[in-house]
Amino acid sequence: MLVSEVMSQQTPVARVIGPWTEWMQRWPTPDDLAEEEPGTAVAAWGRLGYPRRALRLHACAVAIATQHDGQVPSDRDELVALPGIGDYTAAAVVSFAFGGRAVVLDTNVRRLIARAECGIGNCPSSLTRAERELASGLVPDADPARWAVASMELGALVCTARSPRCAECPIAGSCRWLAAGRPDNAPTRRAQPWKGTDRQCRGVIMDVVRNCPGGVSVETALSAWPHRDQAKHCLDWLVTDGLLHRTDDIVRL
Repeated sequence: MLVSEVMSQQTPVARVIGPWTEWMQRWPTPDDLAEEEPGTAVAAWGRLGYPRRALRLHACAVAIATQHDGQVPSDRDELVALPGIGDYTAAAVVSFAFGGRAVVLDTNVRRLIARAECGIGNCPSSLTRAERELASGLVPDADPARWAVASMELGALVCTARSPRCAECPIAGSCRWLAAGRPDNAPTRRAQPWKGTDRQCRGVIMDVVRNCPGGVSVETALSAWPHRDQAKHCLDWLVTDGLLHRTDDIVRL
């Protein structure tokens, strides 16, 4: 559960299924992953994007192996204390893996609550304390995991961002946004750019190095991107962040 949640961060579930299956076959327990070098985890991450997550997942495995006897903790605070594990991932693991009461708030659930409870067309770009407190009050004590799954599915399949299917919604009768005539009062969201960004550049360089297990020359890595100064900056970032390792004129995972 922890692996799938980390892989699904900012990545569609459909893209995660294959890599997750291969990952779990190779490392079925945290102890198995902890015994590997971090670079091996980065190589196995493939093209999922945001490869820093692979390093964090490896660090999590080491922490679980050394501090929790190889067992993923069921306590939220212990989960948040693991490397790279935030509130959402911790809540999801508590709820879906252990059936505990936790506030699982992804974008779909936040949008659903904003509409049904607040009469707002969409949720803010960043989670607020008020949102969390409101959502916490909605989670039932009985079978909270079922509520979490139901709210996520309702937000993803019915109360969608662009074409909500209000006529099919089981809570349409109590939705404040629908009662107000579905006003266009959503907070403004800015689309994240991709083409030409440092993030795209880093991904290109990572692909070049990942496809050469023995490493590649710095020149080969830099020549994969058309803008050399940007490529140098991004390569330095990858090395500093621990995703790549540089020895003289060679970079490798």
